[in-house]
Amino acid sequence: MAYENLGESALDYVPCRYGKSKLLFRGPKRKLTAPYVAMIGGTETYGKFVETPFPALTESVLDMPVVNLGCVNAGIDVFSQDRTVVDICSKAEVTVVQVTGVQNMSNRFYAVHPRRNDRFLRASNLLKTIYREVDFTEFNFTRHLLTALRATSAEKFAMVEQELREAWVARMKTLVSRIDSRVVLLWLSSHAPDRAETDTADGADPLFVDSDMLDAVAPFVEEIVEVVVTPEEIVDGFAGLAFNEFEEPVARGMLGTVAHARAAAALDASLRRLL
Repeated sequence: MAYENLGESALDYVPCRYGKSKLLFRGPKRKLTAPYVAMIGGTETYGKFVETPFPALTESVLDMPVVNLGCVNAGIDVFSQDRTVVDICSKAEVTVVQVTGVQNMSNRFYAVHPRRNDRFLRASNLLKTIYREVDFTEFNFTRHLLTALRATSAEKFAMVEQELREAWVARMKTLVSRIDSRVVLLWLSSHAPDRAETDTADGADPLFVDSDMLDAVAPFVEEIVEVVVTPEEIVDGFAGLAFNEFEEPVARGMLGTVAHARAAAALDASLRRLL
């Protein structure tokens, strides 16, 4: 049963910081004393609206500290450019990286905020040249930008999408290469990677990531764990989310508590093979 009308937020995420990082992570803060597992990723890793997200669930069954370094709406950039995050992950026994979409990272066409990766900052001269008819001052968020670009010209957008895909693969390889520990990728989504939602810029995450892109990164990681959540599981899991009435529209875009339970179970099996 969802918690409604509970003021500013239905959950206390006990926000904390590690080292010199400017990022706010979900607490309670863990001691960075080996051995531990580190997990990085976006909104689902952070556990928005989820009382016990999959990093905490995994910790309870592994009997080993799990450091949740998830960030809401994060892309690859926020982790790859944060020395504290890279250092924490490098000292972990294993690092779990939730696969995030292509939209929230800087590329040849546009720049995003270094910490709030879903925030669109500016278009490059190249993008302005390709889309002369678009007023880029109208956009604050990456998804809004991509949806508008695709609606303006599907032919032009094909170039943007290809750039984002190529940048994602290169950026993921860079991130993994900077982490001096074994890495497991977690695909947590409502669709399988071989059925990536490429027909819309407003599709489900990980946006525009497909199996070919994962295959390109696979040689550099230990394992790719796939968790595909069914529509029925999303509905069942929504009932367990904690949100107030103002947060409900965002909460309806989450995968839900069943997805977190499934992710924890899948990760437990993978991590036990590696630890």
